[in-house]
Amino acid sequence: MNVVPKPGVTDGRILLRAVADAFVKLDPRRQIRNPVMFLVFVGAILTTFVTLRDFGILLHKGPPAFQADASSPTQGSGPQGTSGPQGTSGPQGTSGPQGIFGLQICLWLWFTVLFANFAEAVAEGRGKAQAESLKRMRTDVRARRLRGSAEEPVSAKDLEVGDIVVCEAGDVIPSDGEVVEGIASVDESAITGESAPVIRESGGDRSAVTGGTRVLSDRIAIRITAAQGGTFLDRMIALIEGAERQKTPNEIALSILLSVLSLVFLLVTVSLHPFIRYGLQASGPGASALLSLTVLTALMVCLIPTTIGGLLSAIGISGMDRMLRHNVIATSGRAVEAAGDIDMLLLDKTGTITLGNRQAVAFIPAPGVDQAELADAAHLSSIADETPEGRSIMVLAKREFNLRGREISGEPVRFVPFSAQTRMSGVDIDRPDGRTRRIRKGAVGAVEAFIREQGGVFPEAAARDAEDISASGGTPLAVAEDGRPLGVIHLKDVVKGGLKERFERMRRMGITTLMITGDNVYTAAAIAVEAGVDDFIADARPETKLDVIRRAQAQGNRLAMIGDGTNDAPALAQADVGVAMNTGTQAAREAGNMVDLDSNPTKLLDVIEIGKQLLVTRGALTTFSIANDVSKYFAILPALFGTLYAGPSGRGPLAALDVMRLHSPESAVLSAVIFNALIIVALIPLALRGAAYRPLGADALLKRNLLVYGLGGLAVPFAGIKAIDMILAALRLV
Repeated sequence: MNVVPKPGVTDGRILLRAVADAFVKLDPRRQIRNPVMFLVFVGAILTTFVTLRDFGILLHKGPPAFQADASSPTQGSGPQGTSGPQGTSGPQGTSGPQGIFGLQICLWLWFTVLFANFAEAVAEGRGKAQAESLKRMRTDVRARRLRGSAEEPVSAKDLEVGDIVVCEAGDVIPSDGEVVEGIASVDESAITGESAPVIRESGGDRSAVTGGTRVLSDRIAIRITAAQGGTFLDRMIALIEGAERQKTPNEIALSILLSVLSLVFLLVTVSLHPFIRYGLQASGPGASALLSLTVLTALMVCLIPTTIGGLLSAIGISGMDRMLRHNVIATSGRAVEAAGDIDMLLLDKTGTITLGNRQAVAFIPAPGVDQAELADAAHLSSIADETPEGRSIMVLAKREFNLRGREISGEPVRFVPFSAQTRMSGVDIDRPDGRTRRIRKGAVGAVEAFIREQGGVFPEAAARDAEDISASGGTPLAVAEDGRPLGVIHLKDVVKGGLKERFERMRRMGITTLMITGDNVYTAAAIAVEAGVDDFIADARPETKLDVIRRAQAQGNRLAMIGDGTNDAPALAQADVGVAMNTGTQAAREAGNMVDLDSNPTKLLDVIEIGKQLLVTRGALTTFSIANDVSKYFAILPALFGTLYAGPSGRGPLAALDVMRLHSPESAVLSAVIFNALIIVALIPLALRGAAYRPLGADALLKRNLLVYGLGGLAVPFAGIKAIDMILAALRLV
């Protein structure tokens, strides 16, 4: 379940706030953080000054001459757009319709900047809405702080790290801490969204408690581990708001690449002015070209990778947002990106790959014993057994032999609880004839000793059955009545459903799965085969995880793991991606770079897929953006310079590239600028939602991206710019 309701991309309140934030982000100190969009920002400012100057000239010179000089032929199949040396210098290039043309270019350059700001603001807005919901959860609760043996009421704001507070049923836990005394049921729905209460107790791996949650039963003493302003809830709010989001290494590298490309195109655009002026003079009086500062700025903006430049920040923010939608708090965007680079998974067996509770799967009777008799005895011995194993025996007996809850009447019945000394449990039933019916179930060795005490013999066939169960990775429980062996029960640590398919997905991504367990080799091998992991390590000690991670990293692997105990903290800190379960200890939560609020060990697989999707989305939109720019070359350059070095037909060498046949040079430039702005808005949902991800290898993903987003980036601008050109011509805007 989710922490708080997650607003969608089309949420009206978010969109309205994003519109306002888009203008706030026009602050140059914010714009300079994105070099590509900063160039567009500077270009918009320059064209604004030029436009104001031009309209000032119109104001002082009198009414504009809207009729272009028809004596100079123009390039293209549409009506004349420019005349002679128009646009090469001076006010001539901006009089009449050219002033309106410059104004439109100026406005659309500002729209380009605002749309990029809007994309980032929408991504941030979803986080801000979530953060506001969390802020409403913070209340100034009263706490009972222990001073010696006395309690003193204080405000939660006055608590310090190391203070001991007492909480009873109905109390709100005042701050993050660890249970140092007692056990209690705690409602954590305010944090995790899960309505079912959880158990928190001292001395184990489920000792961490979070401020803002509520104690439902019993009494616990808590040692405060977080100062005010640094609690888990505070960190969640800061992370969701994006206050601590820093650029990841890959994002920084991509920003540098985009900045270099933009600088190259800036130099190319600047150098065009002298070259084109020379070309106009060498081409003779029939040549024409738009060569004002406004047009050159528009040309530069269309050629630099503005699409990915405008969406890059939104992609990074949305990656953390998608983690939050899976109830995983990432401490930074760096952690999300690292999840996408993972090539090895380190997984605990118990609780991660398996359910953690052994389940009864079969009754195997001894020679001469009916299976129903064995099931009946096992059922009787498990009536008072509250362990998961005992409950599973009851379920199996009910399913296989329809044995349901029974009432044992007559003589007194005494249930024998399990103990570490006897390693058995069972029931003693006094019969009317004065004899006692003693039924026991437990470890094979313990039950065998019980049978010998009663004068019986444990059969070799039952011993072989027990060995076979152990060899297959299961646990055998023997059942006996008095001195008579009845058979064995096969207990199995059940592999979680769907894991084998998910591990196969990981394998198709090129990720190796490694199971680590303290079980013997036979048990580990059986579980590994059933779960479908690539490899396993058996008889592992707590420090083995850290050694495995270090060796794997030394070989160039990037490794992820999940843990919840204090003994997992070193390995969580060492792993490239360490996911700590929220139910775990404070040490584990501090060591990991992600926290799973649901405490679901298999969430690690979702985390990796989200990280992969982030990288795929960034790569897809980068591919689309660069391909996009290539198409715009064919729209603008032939339209602008198609009459240079023209022959008798009036068309020069560049006219051969004019495959779009746009209405006029002005329309070509304006259509490209409008498309360049609108495509950013069109791609915002894709940037926030993420590109469709499939578990394929790196080569297959690259081919798919080039095919879908590379060819798409080439084709879409041709259709989009041509459509805009037709609309502009129909509306007589050029």
